[in-house]
Amino acid sequence: MMTSDSPVPLRRPELLSPAGDRDCIHAAVENGADAVYFGLECGFNARARATNLHLDDLPEVMTGLHRRGVLGYVTLNTLIFSGELASAEATVKQLAVAGVDAVLVQDLGLARLIRQICPELTLHASTQMTLSSAECIAAVEALGIERVVLPRELSVAEIAQIRQQTSMSLEAFVHGALCVAYSGQCLTSESLGGRSANRGQCAQACRLPYDLVCDERDVDLGEMKYLLSPQDLAAYELTPDLIAAGVDCFKIEGRLKTPEYVANITRRYREAIDAAAAGLPVSIDRAAVMEMELSFSRGFSPGWLGGNDHKMLVPGMSSAKRGVRIGRVERVDRNRVLMQLEGPLAPGDGVVFDGDREKGQEQGGRIYELHRDGRRCQTADAGELIELTFGHDSIDLHALYPGQYLWKTDDPKLTARLRKTFAGPDPIRKLPLDLQVTAIAGQPFQASGQAGNGAVCEIASEEPLEVARRHPLSEELLREQFSRLGGTPYELRNLSALIEGEPMVPLSVLGRLRKSLVEQLEAWRPPVRQVAAGSPLADLRQSLVSPGKESASSPDPVLRVLCRRLDQLEPVISAGVTQVLADFQDIREYRQAVEIAHGLGATIYLATPRIQKPDEFNLFKALEKHGADGVLVRNLAGLRYYVERGLPTAADFSLNAANELTAHWLHEAGAERVTASYDLNREQLLDLAAAAAVDWLEVVVHQHMPMFHMEHCVFCAVLSPGTNKHNCGRPCDVHQVQLRDRTGVEHPLLADVGCRNTLFNATPQSAAEIVPALLASGVKHFRVELLQQSPFELQPIVTLYQQLLAGEVTGREVWRKLQAANRVGVTRGALEERRDPLAII
Repeated sequence: MMTSDSPVPLRRPELLSPAGDRDCIHAAVENGADAVYFGLECGFNARARATNLHLDDLPEVMTGLHRRGVLGYVTLNTLIFSGELASAEATVKQLAVAGVDAVLVQDLGLARLIRQICPELTLHASTQMTLSSAECIAAVEALGIERVVLPRELSVAEIAQIRQQTSMSLEAFVHGALCVAYSGQCLTSESLGGRSANRGQCAQACRLPYDLVCDERDVDLGEMKYLLSPQDLAAYELTPDLIAAGVDCFKIEGRLKTPEYVANITRRYREAIDAAAAGLPVSIDRAAVMEMELSFSRGFSPGWLGGNDHKMLVPGMSSAKRGVRIGRVERVDRNRVLMQLEGPLAPGDGVVFDGDREKGQEQGGRIYELHRDGRRCQTADAGELIELTFGHDSIDLHALYPGQYLWKTDDPKLTARLRKTFAGPDPIRKLPLDLQVTAIAGQPFQASGQAGNGAVCEIASEEPLEVARRHPLSEELLREQFSRLGGTPYELRNLSALIEGEPMVPLSVLGRLRKSLVEQLEAWRPPVRQVAAGSPLADLRQSLVSPGKESASSPDPVLRVLCRRLDQLEPVISAGVTQVLADFQDIREYRQAVEIAHGLGATIYLATPRIQKPDEFNLFKALEKHGADGVLVRNLAGLRYYVERGLPTAADFSLNAANELTAHWLHEAGAERVTASYDLNREQLLDLAAAAAVDWLEVVVHQHMPMFHMEHCVFCAVLSPGTNKHNCGRPCDVHQVQLRDRTGVEHPLLADVGCRNTLFNATPQSAAEIVPALLASGVKHFRVELLQQSPFELQPIVTLYQQLLAGEVTGREVWRKLQAANRVGVTRGALEERRDPLAII
């Protein structure tokens, strides 16, 4: 009986490991994963650079996983363009037939399509869907979503709040790389190079160095250059807290990592979960942590799980894997380096000395020899003074100096040890097998069993059992014989036997029965799902264009202008714009904005934040009180809230309407207008307009692309002695900040009402040249988004787009005039015509 002092067991969450290729699958399975997730070569997954698996190999892969009692999830977690829906439909059908256990999706329209193709196929909402609250989760439940992968930006306390308000299965990242921007809300790669993170083509601009410009002056940050590069997440110590908070699945990031990484990290979290589930303390010693860091680390942190600590999250000193700090240079001789060690070292280990990687000053290589007190040694440990030698000319010893740190980047012995956990011919991790045996003299021997993967078997001897003359059958003999499962993935756990009449069973018969048992277990397959006949996509498209779905609006095109400063409103309205939107950092200015707009006879919509966390629902109520004509909603919770209260809404770009299925879903959810995704280029946008065949689609034709949208606050991290919004002193209210990239361009940084930062592209983007084609396709709603333009600067911009919609100037003329008038120039941006819009650059 458990006493009051006994540890309290916790519910055991699923452990989900990444699998970029088959070796990674083996590594995850043998080291304790309950499930793996992987992408396909055919695309539609957020790790296009991973090896990924071929669609035709899926049946074999899934059979192998199910044989080992492991689930397999496929990532279709990118936006799907209208022209790709037919291909996505064919892919989903193959996934369903192949026995995939779940599909991770970002695109709302794809989720809608999957439900029509195969209602039995489990759907998981990818973290790319940005479901950051119980209210957001509730908005997608009608799509049949069964699990939500939570944003990495949530704390343990916020996860617990969500758990209290939803019954949805919750999955959380516990280890691996952290994106500085919210997944599904990062447009940096798209804005700078036409490589969309929402399409699996992230160029990792967050890992590059940036200079900080504050109030037009450079801020000297010393060696702090990587202002947007977070440390890696490592939440092993928080395992009990995450389980107690209600996390149903622990997710390890790393589909671009090695099998050894997968083996190492999976094993450690298996140990942590098992300990926590048994009510035991989670203890991973320093040696194990160092091994985890060696597999891959930019420095470990708890990420956002402990709440916001912006200085801890982004130290800014490095952005690449450096492994483990292993020592400090004490002295450099002619051909040796004397080191004070902080950890174990051996010949053959890979190391790197501190240095500026951007300037090519970082030196590294493999250790050739170790010397202790003048004598060669094979190993050395923390606390020792050791001399290192390197291969001829591999290190410029003259560039080294006392006090310089040394980092261990690779340990061949560790790599070999990890590989042994999954590269052998026989399974290491075993599935439990429970058997019930009936052995009665004069009747056939019978046994039935079930393995841990759900496989079942029933075996029987061909002949009745004879009465034993000397050695009757015993339970011990049965257990001994049926434990001999050799190179199979099964091990006998429980055996119950009914033995009557002292029967005898020859060992040869038991051997044949055992072989038959294994064959049945190996041949077991889960039930095959039913897949809809014909084309559910065609049927769904047909239903979308049925009479009564389209709204009745003015036949003339409408130009709206989004203002980000209070002093922009009056000149915009005075220029003849009758419909404006406001997106201010200070929510207290909204009431005055409404008064200005209404006083000048214009309608005004107020913009919600892009993210809504558990404690931020009252922001919706605050916006509602200002008396605006409608709301520009940027998350699903906001859409649901305002629609339920009868307030007109427009769905913004952040809801990622990249195809007609998503656009119509948002419209049917109550959005009177739906803004096209910023991921669409010229052809894809025109495809969407043609496929949607509606007059409520809105296109942003001029803007500064919002690149990074971050929970991380750069203002707090570098301009404040505080660590978060509660103690930072709000430097964002008094300073204008830009981040200068490697090309010298200074991108404006703004904070929103929730203290989240957005880095905007300094160069405005114009889609003026495709406006005539959009008009011809039936698009009637167009938007210009201002940033920091003064009243004097904004008037020419607004006037040119008014003239464009009136047919008084061409799109090319608009673009040329704007480029001539703007110091940093105007680009055609994502809507520029491309020869191969689907190419992965």
